[in-house]
Amino acid sequence: MSARPLPGRDLAAAIRTDTAERAAELAAAGRPPKLAVVTATADESSAWYVRSIVTAAGKAGIACEVVDLGPEAPAAEIRERLESLSADGQVSGIILQTPLPGGAKLEDLASAIVPAKDVDGANPLSLGRLAAGLPAFAPATAEAVVRILEHHGVELAGRHAVVVGRSTVVGKPAAHLLLDRHATVTVCHSRTADLPAVTSAGDILVAAVGRAGLITAEHVKPGAVVVDVGTNPTDDGGLVGDVDPAVAERAGALTPVPGGVGPVTTALLLWHTVRAVRE
Repeated sequence: MSARPLPGRDLAAAIRTDTAERAAELAAAGRPPKLAVVTATADESSAWYVRSIVTAAGKAGIACEVVDLGPEAPAAEIRERLESLSADGQVSGIILQTPLPGGAKLEDLASAIVPAKDVDGANPLSLGRLAAGLPAFAPATAEAVVRILEHHGVELAGRHAVVVGRSTVVGKPAAHLLLDRHATVTVCHSRTADLPAVTSAGDILVAAVGRAGLITAEHVKPGAVVVDVGTNPTDDGGLVGDVDPAVAERAGALTPVPGGVGPVTTALLLWHTVRAVRE
């Protein structure tokens, strides 16, 4: 058995087309969307991601400002800039890129992003609304997980979904989004005892840890649908996921890296940005 591929490029293209049409309408109405990306890191995988956002924004007709504060930026400076952007009437969406400098915590700084502009769902208020089933921008990567599954016709209601990783960026919000679609959800983390025993019980397995090759064939139920959220840089400048390639011989379906969750995540960030203007 070889896993059916679940690429995200077609879905991302459809989202980008809709986003570009909405952006053009807004610009014509004198309300052009603008995205601000605040970064304070020298991490290469983060830089690659930011570059992909800038490129995609340009193609969609969305202005994108990268505010690079440097890897030594103090938390107070980052927060001040986020507050300034939140108050800027020309900015419709704000992203605080991770990782952050030592001593700076995402949950503390993200609270400076007003929820109406929090297009990556980082503000604890946004996460709380998501958990309560209230309108909010979900973290784009978490939303991309669910959108890919739905795009490829994967049934979620009544299925057992196992999420490996409990970050507020992916794991926890992905679990809430899956619950909203009536899946039964288990969340695993570094303290989970006998990880393969837990993950191999899942009909759907979401790997969102950031450790290359963590999920091997023994972690996967035969025929399960596996979503690989990992984007781990390699020495030759490429990207690999959290899922070992051998899983393709055991899973029923598998998202590729690159070309899976990543393109959909970027597309959703821009879609959220135009929605922020309209709403």
